[in-house]
Amino acid sequence: MKKLNIEAKTENLDQVLAFVEEQLDELDCPPAKSIQISVAVEEVFVNISNYAYSPSVGQAEIFFDHTDDSKEMIMTFTDSGVPFNPLEREDPDVTLPAEQRQIGGLGIFMVKKSMDDVKYEYKDGKNILTIRKFL
Repeated sequence: MKKLNIEAKTENLDQVLAFVEEQLDELDCPPAKSIQISVAVEEVFVNISNYAYSPSVGQAEIFFDHTDDSKEMIMTFTDSGVPFNPLEREDPDVTLPAEQRQIGGLGIFMVKKSMDDVKYEYKDGKNILTIRKFL
């Protein structure tokens, strides 16, 4: 398991994406799946950066793991910010025209649709969001 501990600031997104891409390259992840994972990582990290500690700044921990046969990638994001389960939010109605949709929720909706599994828990004062993707 690899770990990145980083300040939850949007300016650090490039470092987060570089960390993830390095791990995916080691697993010979197909490009299409790598893009899906990178988009999900960006959404999750930017949300932590913008909302978990607002208006302050805190830490985010990102754990990258994979199954022994490297067929599945597992990433866990933790922060000690305000408790928030993004999976409880109702999915947006994507059949409506953009101007009629409620603001917010589209990013986590995309994460849920593009990953094979997304789980949230709040434990020991931490938000813990785990995403899984079969490679």
